[in-house]
Amino acid sequence: MTIFYNLIINPGSTSTKTAIFENEKLLFKETLRHSDEEIAKFDSIASQKDFRKNVILNFIKEKNFDIKKLSSVVGRGGLLKPLKSGTYRVNEKMLRDLEEAKRGEHASNLGALIAYEIASELNIPAFIVDPVSVDEYGKLAYYSGLKGLERESLSHALNTKAVAKRYAKEIGKNYNKLNLIVAHLGSGISVSAHTDGQMIDVTNSMEEGAFSPERSGSVPCVKLAKLCFSGKYSLKDVINMLFRKGGVYSYLGTKDFSKVMEMVNNGDEKAKEVVEAMAYQIAKEIGAMSTVLKGKVDVIIFTGGMAHDKYFVNLIKNRVSHLTDKIKVYAGEDELQALNEGALRVLNGEEEVMNYE
Repeated sequence: MTIFYNLIINPGSTSTKTAIFENEKLLFKETLRHSDEEIAKFDSIASQKDFRKNVILNFIKEKNFDIKKLSSVVGRGGLLKPLKSGTYRVNEKMLRDLEEAKRGEHASNLGALIAYEIASELNIPAFIVDPVSVDEYGKLAYYSGLKGLERESLSHALNTKAVAKRYAKEIGKNYNKLNLIVAHLGSGISVSAHTDGQMIDVTNSMEEGAFSPERSGSVPCVKLAKLCFSGKYSLKDVINMLFRKGGVYSYLGTKDFSKVMEMVNNGDEKAKEVVEAMAYQIAKEIGAMSTVLKGKVDVIIFTGGMAHDKYFVNLIKNRVSHLTDKIKVYAGEDELQALNEGALRVLNGEEEVMNYE
């Protein structure tokens, strides 16, 4: 059996999650924190590259790991152009798009930039796996109902694809041969339909679908238009309401789901109703995705942080169990593991590496 050592890099706004795996075995991981003062020194996200790279290299040195043993370096994929799912080798075209940040600046853009530099010095490949811009829509899925406002595929593709393939492997079947619905239950909620190895539709958790702990999801469009032109709010105010202060937060004043469930367990009827409403909306989206699959659903998978709460998951299950007798829960969102699995599939020859063009 060939042994592969993979360095995994997942940058966040004020931290960089880092790990080294020996095949599927986690050797060590760490969340490397960056102070506001350190981050404030940089005028763009891309300019943080050297600083964060050195923090990672120092961490590896502290662990007494011989960096020359690495087989690959895997970074979190950033805001790239729409692309097919898979593991991509980082190339100069990708680096250029991330540095120019054509689709927006985000800390995840640093993943490929840092991975490429470390890997180049070691003469090993650098990869990214299933960035948020994975787009495998069927042509009908782009229609929104208003010309010029086409739907976009932006989702929790990394975790969604990872648990779908994990489930297929566990039951000894090919992911490409299964019809799956995956509900990612986190600060944003995305529900996706998978068939023939493609994620053919998904609710964009930034602007549609079920409301979540901090996002509004789909809202009544005429009322939203009136609110926008009321003169009371700026564009920034409205985006904050929809994306950071919407959903559960707008009803209960907290986006901490554990606190919300504490309120429910302590008999708070309003909190109970809000949680039930969120589960109701998620179940509706799962039902909608079942029609995308023409009613042929092999399994419904729940993942993400809120999937840890059995009461909440059961609220959804009770509404969707008629669609299939197979429901699987992979609670949490282990992005480091998902990135490693994507690299291993290429290194082991299970998948072809994708080329970013």
